[in-house]
Amino acid sequence: MNTITPDTTTRRAAGTPATATVRRPAPAGRSRLTRRPTFSSQLGSAFAMFRNGKSITGLSILGFFVLVAIFADVLAPYSPTKVDNTSRFQPPSAAHWLGTTHIGEDVLSQVIHGTRGVIVVGFLAAIIATILAVVIGVLSGYLRGWRSEGLSALTNVFLVIPGIPLIIIVAAMFEDPPLILIAAVLGLIGWAWGARVLRAQTMSLRSRDFVLAAKANGEPLRRIIAVEMLPNLMALIAASFVGTVTAAIIGLTTLSYIGIIPVTTYNWGTILNWAGAQGAFRQGQWWWFLPPGLCIAAIGVALSLINFGIDEYVNPRLRSAGERARALKKKGMNVNDTVTAVRTEAATSRQENP
Repeated sequence: MNTITPDTTTRRAAGTPATATVRRPAPAGRSRLTRRPTFSSQLGSAFAMFRNGKSITGLSILGFFVLVAIFADVLAPYSPTKVDNTSRFQPPSAAHWLGTTHIGEDVLSQVIHGTRGVIVVGFLAAIIATILAVVIGVLSGYLRGWRSEGLSALTNVFLVIPGIPLIIIVAAMFEDPPLILIAAVLGLIGWAWGARVLRAQTMSLRSRDFVLAAKANGEPLRRIIAVEMLPNLMALIAASFVGTVTAAIIGLTTLSYIGIIPVTTYNWGTILNWAGAQGAFRQGQWWWFLPPGLCIAAIGVALSLINFGIDEYVNPRLRSAGERARALKKKGMNVNDTVTAVRTEAATSRQENP
């Protein structure tokens, strides 16, 4: 009787009763046990959403504005409050690249210094909102019972709180509200949507095999959330962060333009407020209101590109469509073609040799 083991093969020659057993060598450098991916590899794959063309373009534009905000004091040719009575309502020139205001202030210097307020408020509000969204959303999705329902009810309450009236009330309590306070209010009213999305995804992850295995091994709650769940939620967290930055910047410029935030706090909205109050729109002084408006549009486009890149990474259909489009472009084919002509070797030979 011949015994066949899993790693052996029995070969019998024709007409020969003898049995030859040949052992298969194990592949070099490969272990029989599948190794568990490390936290660094999971984190690296999670941030792969920023490697496509849309995300890189958006990050480049956003990085430009961040550098302008950091080095505003060096880049600005004048002080934003410097008054020159001899250069009022001057169009762009060599001395003032973006012209001057009604009292001779340099518009370029105001736009550069206004970038700092926009970036600080946008990122600080997004950081506050993202932290709250991650903590409340993940906990409410992982926990069960009254704790999950209580956190979900808290999220629903913040979903219906009107943001602008709340900021108006808070701003009215201070003569000159600092940007940190404005960012904190924008962050406190902007975390609920991200928490709702994270809760739904966490409820899907808590029944996966790797989470159940971690619970069976007695892993603490903080490690299960930090190591097992967060790397799988990084795409949604990044999308929530980008969306909150966009909402905070639009909220800041809108509140500044309508006069809720004092005009002494320089940002692009206060520049538009001064331009509207002094009749720059009616008199056609485009150099005063057009540059801050273009900056708002440019940073909005940058954040939208980053969000589109994240969506393309998260959605398998969009990712496969993008990979197909890039492959067709490399081959010089039209991406918009719905049908691709395929010629087989048999058809080609029949055409060549009728």
